[in-house]
Amino acid sequence: MNPAILLAIGAGLAWGVGEVFTKSVLHSKQIGPITAITIRSTVAIPILWAVYYIVVVRLQKEPGNWWRIGDASAGGADLATILKITLGSGIIAGAIAMICFYSALNLEAVSKIKPIAFCLAPAVGVLLGWLILKEPMTIKKGIGIAMVLSGVVVLTGK
Repeated sequence: MNPAILLAIGAGLAWGVGEVFTKSVLHSKQIGPITAITIRSTVAIPILWAVYYIVVVRLQKEPGNWWRIGDASAGGADLATILKITLGSGIIAGAIAMICFYSALNLEAVSKIKPIAFCLAPAVGVLLGWLILKEPMTIKKGIGIAMVLSGVVVLTGK
């Protein structure tokens, strides 16, 4: 099977299991949503740095001099790339989205919040991929987005 599909399945399974644990914790009222996301991030950071060290530093499977901003001769990333990863991935997806998601999870059932959040994410990704990244938009993708959005309305509606 395609390694990318296997990794996506792994991510989906891990997020599904992880958010059920999170909802259980939030339901206990012993930990709030902001504390939960802070603990999640704090625990994840050392693991991510360990994997970064193995993949980037030891195995050199990714560019390692990205931090040399603007120094293309040294393999550094340009400022636009650094801003995109910092603002888009770090602040928007990493902080704002997670704060919104965990706060919503604190207020409503995981069976309602998870489908809404994880349906809009791919729909927005496909649309922005088409509009900004010039990825092909097909009838199949359009129908798929409509079906997923419709399914979430059925799943989460009253």
